[in-house]
Amino acid sequence: MKPETSGSSALAAVSALAAWRAVLAARWQALAPRERAALTLAAWVVGAAALWWWGLQQPLTQGRLAQQRLTSLLEQQGDMQRQAAEARSLKTTPAQPAGQAEQALQAATARLAPRGRLQIQGDRAVLTVEGASGTELQAWWAEARAGARARVVEMQLTRQERGLSGTIVVAWSTAGAAP
Repeated sequence: MKPETSGSSALAAVSALAAWRAVLAARWQALAPRERAALTLAAWVVGAAALWWWGLQQPLTQGRLAQQRLTSLLEQQGDMQRQAAEARSLKTTPAQPAGQAEQALQAATARLAPRGRLQIQGDRAVLTVEGASGTELQAWWAEARAGARARVVEMQLTRQERGLSGTIVVAWSTAGAAP
């Protein structure tokens, strides 16, 4: 017995395809003109639906998603630009006298009571919080940054059922101190 070669298997596939085509052509001719028209219309509808699904709908959906992502990124860029402008503004603002910086931090911490305690150690302060919300800490930080010209040196917060707990260490430069 002789093994079949790839050329003969390709020839067999072509002849099988030709046989199927002949069978289909014979069945097509056996159909009434009305049935042929209905099958032609059905094939066009299926083809149009496939074209819509794979050719048009998915790119349109991706375009909409890309537009939403672009809008989100532009909003984030605007936020970052506002924060950069605020940082530049705070850099040019002169340092606070030590007493004023401490008072500003004490006032900001008073709004956190009883969830926040402040310990001042020279030109640094340690805020200890238990069960504070993110919004409360964000407000405290904004007030500390603007009022005391403070910057975060270290932060250790954990999320618990009651809220955020941990410590935030801030430092500030005082007026008259070496830059």
